[in-house]
Amino acid sequence: MRKERLEGILEILSSAKQPISGLELAEKLNVSRQMIVRDIATLRNAGHEILSTAHGYLLKKQKTVKKLVAVAHGSENIMDELLTIVRNGGSVVDVIVEHPVYGELKGNIGVSTEEDVIRFISLLKGSSASPLLAVSKDGIHLHTIEAPNQKIMDTIIKNLDEKGYLLK
Repeated sequence: MRKERLEGILEILSSAKQPISGLELAEKLNVSRQMIVRDIATLRNAGHEILSTAHGYLLKKQKTVKKLVAVAHGSENIMDELLTIVRNGGSVVDVIVEHPVYGELKGNIGVSTEEDVIRFISLLKGSSASPLLAVSKDGIHLHTIEAPNQKIMDTIIKNLDEKGYLLK
């Protein structure tokens, strides 16, 4: 039964174009959300790259080019920065800031489409939370960016640089 459920999770995630929530997986497989959380941990331990986003789980499907970039801007430029990346074919995996007391703080972003960016910005604006860049000096933060190939990554980096976001 568990083996079939694990295979079912992988099948659902591999065919998904957008993140699938734990609740949605639980409903599809007739188990509790907590069972899905345990199963996801089991699948990760078995070597499957399953990403957790604010909107659910994603199965990493293809080899990508990853780059950690240092950027700086104010809160008012978050949407433009994210859209610059996704409109050029990339995905933003996370944001990392250096906190003077806690050290490195990391938050998952998980956006790869304009729709994802709009949802993320709506979630950010609708919450009482400040963006992580607000705790850093001068809005300096890092992003892990993924792209399908080096040419697309180079285009993303060029566009971020042209907009003045990229730190050199």
